[in-house]
Amino acid sequence: MRLKAMGFFDHFHKDGTTALKAQTPKTRKEVVKSAVAPSSSGKSPVVKHYRSQALVNTKSSDRDIPDPRKSLASGKRDRARRVRKRASPLQSRLVSSSDDSDYGEFEIQPHKRIKSDSREKCPRSLRYEAAPTKDNDSKFTFLHATDITALGPTNNYKAAFGDQTEVEISLQYPGGSQQERYQLLHPRDNEDFNPVDDMIRVIELISTFYLLSEQAEPLLDENSGIIRKLRRALARKSGQEFREGVLRYNQIIKTFRDNGMVSKNLDKVHCLPLPLVERILTQTYARTVSLQVSALKKYENGSDNVYGELLPRFISKIFHDTGLKSDQVFVDLGSGVGNVVLQAALEVGCESWGCEMMENACELAKRQEKEFTARCRLWGLAIGDLNLERGDFLKNPNIAKTLKRADVVLVNNQAFTPELNNGLMNLFLDLREGCQIVSLKSFVPHDHKITSRNFNSPMHLLNVERKEYFSDSVSWTNAPGTYFVARKDSTKLKEFLDRMG
Repeated sequence: MRLKAMGFFDHFHKDGTTALKAQTPKTRKEVVKSAVAPSSSGKSPVVKHYRSQALVNTKSSDRDIPDPRKSLASGKRDRARRVRKRASPLQSRLVSSSDDSDYGEFEIQPHKRIKSDSREKCPRSLRYEAAPTKDNDSKFTFLHATDITALGPTNNYKAAFGDQTEVEISLQYPGGSQQERYQLLHPRDNEDFNPVDDMIRVIELISTFYLLSEQAEPLLDENSGIIRKLRRALARKSGQEFREGVLRYNQIIKTFRDNGMVSKNLDKVHCLPLPLVERILTQTYARTVSLQVSALKKYENGSDNVYGELLPRFISKIFHDTGLKSDQVFVDLGSGVGNVVLQAALEVGCESWGCEMMENACELAKRQEKEFTARCRLWGLAIGDLNLERGDFLKNPNIAKTLKRADVVLVNNQAFTPELNNGLMNLFLDLREGCQIVSLKSFVPHDHKITSRNFNSPMHLLNVERKEYFSDSVSWTNAPGTYFVARKDSTKLKEFLDRMG
């Protein structure tokens, strides 16, 4: 995928004639370092699971699954004492830093339902409109957790419970009558997909987001709740107890789904908590990309085709900073396997576009789109219009047409060549006034001023604001960094031209 870049301009003159010209490519020697900086072991850095207000308060004696009771403050204290472990490609690429969230935008009390999104003029509808309430709904295809464990080497997993006689079990979701098949297995390598961990996280999120407090009490009670029993079963390694807890959970969710309570509850909320967004993205990625993630490492140093990903927590901050709304248009130039495009369609519900030219990334993006669409239906959630384009975004006609009505454009130009950045400057000449472009490198030099010698440059139409992102925000480094949000605003240039007479 192309790591993302940005720019945007209009052409005008004080008398209405064209004054701004396309940027002429400037050639200069430049050494571009790879945006992906693997560790000495060749594995991706750790990323901790984010636990917000949406998750249930439970006591846990199982140390493999983080206790959601941890507060933001205690997470920060623990961070200094914890030894950083490397996560799987799945986790390190998709799961944002968790219990030590520096952004802190999602800290509310458990069970306090989110009634509206302050960014929206017209509240977004979260419920998948065609989601049925009875078991006679039409079948749709999605990849089961058993598909992941079946595709990997057989010696990668062992029985999660010593007393279990049956390995396979099914899990109920709120949006479809179909249940997902899991195997009660534990990965020998902690970096591999963990079926039991995924099941518990799904149950936690469904219990806290889809149900009201009184409805969720049998699941969330700290002493006798089903989630507490599941954790106790893990600690005791009791497969029978774990299986009984999952089956009881299935009955509860199926009942609320069939009697329409899940739909009624969803209709009362208009935005999604980040942990739920992350879980759906992570599930999609695990079932489509993670087993072939090595293909994404085949990039050319010093070229525009360098692979790197912005993690969900950072992307969510970008959505918030730009005020992206469900009735707007988002474009990701150099969209790779499509993670950001999918997140925009789910978290914001907007029309979301991406364009990628690397064939291996495009193939994985196509698989993700198919699985993501089905999985959101499984969760009973509506998403925005998804559009993943192939080819060079400088030449793609659909992208050129979409950019003219775009509200937010993301371009990760961390490792772009000067030639590509110049090409983007020309591509964005037709972007509308007020469009925002997010990039990791600014297109306007610091303290740049308009003069009579340079007023023809399109960069004068950009008002750039420098911002900071925190650690564990991008896939190629754990370190914090800076990014830029530029808004197309011709005011300063018009004022300068007026002064010139």
